[in-house]
Amino acid sequence: MAEAAMTASDSLWQAIRSEAQRAAATDPVFGKSLAAAILAHDDFAAALADLIGRRLGGSAEERARFTAFSRDAFRSQPDLVEAASRDLQSIARRDPAIASLLSPLLHFKGYVALQAWRVSHWLWQREHRDAALLLQNESSNALQVSIHPAAHIGSSVYLDHATGIVIGANVVIGDEVTILQNVSIGRSSELPTRSPRIGRGVYIGAGAAILGDIRIGDFAKIGAGTAVTSDVPAGCTAVGNPARLTNCPEPASAA
Repeated sequence: MAEAAMTASDSLWQAIRSEAQRAAATDPVFGKSLAAAILAHDDFAAALADLIGRRLGGSAEERARFTAFSRDAFRSQPDLVEAASRDLQSIARRDPAIASLLSPLLHFKGYVALQAWRVSHWLWQREHRDAALLLQNESSNALQVSIHPAAHIGSSVYLDHATGIVIGANVVIGDEVTILQNVSIGRSSELPTRSPRIGRGVYIGAGAAILGDIRIGDFAKIGAGTAVTSDVPAGCTAVGNPARLTNCPEPASAA
């Protein structure tokens, strides 16, 4: 399993390096940035750790600290690098405005925020709670994305635009989920001990709020500005405040 993950990451890294070399050749000014961000590194994990450090660290000391956290996490758990690879590839597949891997890696703050969360979650699981919360806080400050280290998130996840996203403790998010800006997912005041569970392939529109001990089924869609406080069956679309269901598969509609 680890060998397969390394092979996938190595293949991705070679594609990124090739893009960076072509971009540097055509734009010498941008090439200086690419040399430091991409071409100076031996592999994807090293470049990603440096990227997290640069985006979250306000000082040289903070940059070194966050880079070290990330490097340790990636070395200890190579699956994190594989998940980061799938996240990046998913952006290129889903966003019609993207024609390369280099652009979302360097410029999409949602991608960086998600990888910073992966590091913070790794720290949280190893009882390094203060360090994990520090990463969350700095990601919130620098990137306007706050994901609690105790959340659980799958891979091939896309945080699109990624301003004002808040994901609370113990939220569960499946693979291939897309989340737009200003989305809140977390506990409700009525059930403060339970958090939402988001299935695979769910699309969550801008400004939506998903709150409480509820489940969003696989491939459901949550419309922009929708307030969801009860279950949404698989394949349904929820719209409005309060949410109402539409476009459900036949069994769900009958139910």
